Amino acid sequence: MKKLHILFLFVLLGMPAMAQNNSDRNFEIGKNLDTFSSIVKELDLFYVDTLDTKKMVRRGIDYMLNSLDPYTVYYSEDDMDDLKMMTTGKYAGIGSVIRLYQKDKVVISEPYANSPAARAGLKAGDILLQIDDTDLTGKTTNDVSSMLRGEPQTSFVLKVKRPGVEKPMSFKITRETIQTPAVPYYGIVSSNVGYINFSGFTENCSKDIRKAVIELKNQGAKGLVFDLRNNGGGLLSEAVEIVNLFIPKGKLVLKTQGKTKQAMSEYSTKKEPLDENIPLVVLVNDNTASSSEIMAGTLQDYDRGVIVGSRTYGKGLVQSVRELPYNSSMKLTTSKYYIPSGRCVQAIDYKNRDGLGRATRIADSLTHVFHTEAGREVRDGGGIRPDVEVKVDTVANITAYLAVDDVVFDYATEYYQKHPGLESVAKFKLTDEDYAAFCQKVKDSEFKYDKQTESALQSLKKIAEFEGYLNAAKEEFEALEKKLNHDIDFDLQQNREEIEQMLSDEIIKRFFYQAGAVEQSLKYDTNLEKAIEILNDEVKYKEILSKKE
Repeated sequence: MKKLHILFLFVLLGMPAMAQNNSDRNFEIGKNLDTFSSIVKELDLFYVDTLDTKKMVRRGIDYMLNSLDPYTVYYSEDDMDDLKMMTTGKYAGIGSVIRLYQKDKVVISEPYANSPAARAGLKAGDILLQIDDTDLTGKTTNDVSSMLRGEPQTSFVLKVKRPGVEKPMSFKITRETIQTPAVPYYGIVSSNVGYINFSGFTENCSKDIRKAVIELKNQGAKGLVFDLRNNGGGLLSEAVEIVNLFIPKGKLVLKTQGKTKQAMSEYSTKKEPLDENIPLVVLVNDNTASSSEIMAGTLQDYDRGVIVGSRTYGKGLVQSVRELPYNSSMKLTTSKYYIPSGRCVQAIDYKNRDGLGRATRIADSLTHVFHTEAGREVRDGGGIRPDVEVKVDTVANITAYLAVDDVVFDYATEYYQKHPGLESVAKFKLTDEDYAAFCQKVKDSEFKYDKQTESALQSLKKIAEFEGYLNAAKEEFEALEKKLNHDIDFDLQQNREEIEQMLSDEIIKRFFYQAGAVEQSLKYDTNLEKAIEILNDEVKYKEILSKKE
């Protein structure tokens, strides 16, 4: 009884302390907000120059949020379309990818199939000159993108410069609601393996995945490959729905843990699965993040599929959208998620920063061991580690420069203009004559690029000169410079295979849009080759999913 009195007394004494702490915290918040408001008013009244207070306050908000994590973002009324696009995959516009071209122009990179842009006649390579009466000279891609978007059924006139056409061309385009495809491509990639390319967890994407799975099975697929490479995630609820296609009803998918009661949740499968036996392989890379990691990690934790590729990004944080005054919103991190084994895959520690204020990556030595349902070892922190790792392909220096300097893009535009059509993606292949024409274009354009070996040699020469060794090693340096001298013909032939792949991808995109580009890239995909190999070897597949460290 005495213990009960002591506990009751402790509670009574503790309540005023807790109330005092909350009161002190509220006072500090109010004081700082008043100070900020006063500073803005004083600057607006007395600063020597007239200030754009809207822009100034926005910078203050962005700087404050940047000190947290990159996923906590403020969206003003003008930015709400971006937020809607992120969660639903929908926006009102012309349905085209644009990008910077030749460092100071904006160009159509890829119109979507059957979009207003494609139906109006816009082509990849068209340089954007004017929207109605607004000159686009000097505009950024963000500026132009905002102008191309608007209310559905509103129209504008777009003036472009098309390569090979002397005079500018004008197109009247009506904006429509554009739905970016969550599943750009799916199909049978070997005799009995189905492949699904999955770009984002947008609203209702689980229905598209379900449809693709059913159609592939009807076409004879006995195993499935899910390609989550470069899939940055999206809606958590859609990840749960997709996992439920292959995991029995009543299984935990993830838990979220945060500061508030609303942030503490459990998500489990609620339906009977579509197919809980079909073998699965999930392709991942370092840009596989968030909901993609929930899907891949949950399938791994239940030993339901083999993960192939390279370690994922490591985003174990969950965001919620909070409405703010004046039709604005904030997307903010409210919790961390934990997949069935109990691990959180978050790789970056945004709370504990280094001396320069930089967020640091959690060291592998500080991660913890967890276990899958079958007892296989898995670890937290640092993303999802694949069950089968495939070495990441590197790109030669010359290939990267050919892409960055728009040489590949320009050649694809010329090729498209000279060829009325292609029979199919499967039958397309660049000929020796095509590649020779490309090489000639490269040389005619006086294309130049930095070789890493030459850059390293120049750095070494500067160090040798600083330390007084340059004169003594002069002959050796001259001999090495001759050996490392640019030989563009040699480099174009030495790296022909990967340059041709990049050229082919860009050309196919002109004729068969996004789906065609995905199909073309699968022709030389080493990750897909490994996935097919695993799915075609039942013993190996089962061995991977049961192997304990």
